[in-house]
Amino acid sequence: MKAILTKVFIIAALILGYFNIAPFAQAVKQNTALIKHIDSMFKDDQFWRKEFGKTQRKEKSVYSDETIQKKWAEADSINELKAKAIIKKYGYPGYNLVGETSNKFWAIVQHCDDDIPFQEHVLALMKKEIARNNVDKANYALLTDRVLANKHQKQIYGTQVNVDPKTHKATPLPLKYPKEVNKLRKQMGMEPLEKYLKSYE
Repeated sequence: MKAILTKVFIIAALILGYFNIAPFAQAVKQNTALIKHIDSMFKDDQFWRKEFGKTQRKEKSVYSDETIQKKWAEADSINELKAKAIIKKYGYPGYNLVGETSNKFWAIVQHCDDDIPFQEHVLALMKKEIARNNVDKANYALLTDRVLANKHQKQIYGTQVNVDPKTHKATPLPLKYPKEVNKLRKQMGMEPLEKYLKSYE
């Protein structure tokens, strides 16, 4: 099971709007069955994270902490298997195939921390789609940092943070290019790091 701070970050990242509106991608017939499948996966992905969020905010949940942690892990494991099957059959499901649901698929992969090689494989696929405007560049940056953090390496875009539970102040994990971080973030369509960190307060 992932560390608590990492969990809190992912919940916050989704709430704070890292699902950008899909840019125009080449017009092809979208796969409605695959869209529904990914939508269902994302619903499972978010359910236990939302219940965990309730406990962190001292709100009432009908589930015990033990149940939340257990079901959360189970949901992530099942989704990981489904995500691998989708990648094997379709490659990366970009905007041209599933529309904005592509962002939901990215979030599911972002949570596949138990299999870093799989995340790296997805990154390679996403990189090819950036030139076609078929994936969100910010999502690519987030997954890049996620993989680097999982490998205990310095991140590039400053998206992975630790949040003080008392002050809610966010501090980025070590940066590879601290002086260039905002320039790099801008290239990926992201706001300055300082503004991003303040969004946690």
